[in-house]
Amino acid sequence: MNPLRQIGAAVLDLCQHVGALVSFALVSITRGLIGPWYPAQILRQMVDIGFYSLPVVGLTAIFTGMVLALQSHTGFARFEAESAVATIVVVSLTRELGPVLAGLMVAGRVGAAMAAELGTMRVTEQIDALTTLSTDPQRYLIFPRLLAGTLMLPLLVMVADVIGVFGGFLVGVSKLGFSPYAYMDQTWLYLEAQDVLVGLAKAAVFGFIVTLMGCWHGYQSRGGAQGVGLATTQAVVTGAILILVFDYIMTEIFFTR
Repeated sequence: MNPLRQIGAAVLDLCQHVGALVSFALVSITRGLIGPWYPAQILRQMVDIGFYSLPVVGLTAIFTGMVLALQSHTGFARFEAESAVATIVVVSLTRELGPVLAGLMVAGRVGAAMAAELGTMRVTEQIDALTTLSTDPQRYLIFPRLLAGTLMLPLLVMVADVIGVFGGFLVGVSKLGFSPYAYMDQTWLYLEAQDVLVGLAKAAVFGFIVTLMGCWHGYQSRGGAQGVGLATTQAVVTGAILILVFDYIMTEIFFTR
């Protein structure tokens, strides 16, 4: 086949998939907002995404903060600028590492689980059964997940920021010889509200992306157990890639002037 024709076919295929994904998201949100609502479903998803993700997000945050303190101290020692360690830890965590790492952890845990659950419901025709019972699957299954992911990831990132700064504080005081007062003074001195707020906005976008990818790939799953496995993998991979892409876009918008 002509290479140009192959490129054109690939572009058209990509546009078709993006259009179908956007349509799926808009229909799910519109139907969900119109109601009827399913509070029990929403609460269950919020607990699953938020509460049960706390251990993995917390562990990731504390070790990231500890490593950041060690690495930045090693680098800054070459320029006799060790006092900037606390600043680097808190700015890096609130702006970038907190939202991105929490998003990736949730993509691995929640996005995969959603794709597997919805994929299994699809291949066993449980979603078709919901439609037969006059229950809209997108209103009942998809919207509660999208809402819960968008709301809970910012809360997870707030916790991750605090735990990560605490990890840097532990290393800074116990290993690098900072006084507790001086470390916290440097942390508060250079922490700006914009850093935290943009980090939380990123988290909300990442939460929507992770749950949308999990729901989309699970909902479109075909081909039995093999299809469910493929949907799970695709949900995690596309979710992780889109998190990194949107992280760059939002950083370019908010922090590059």
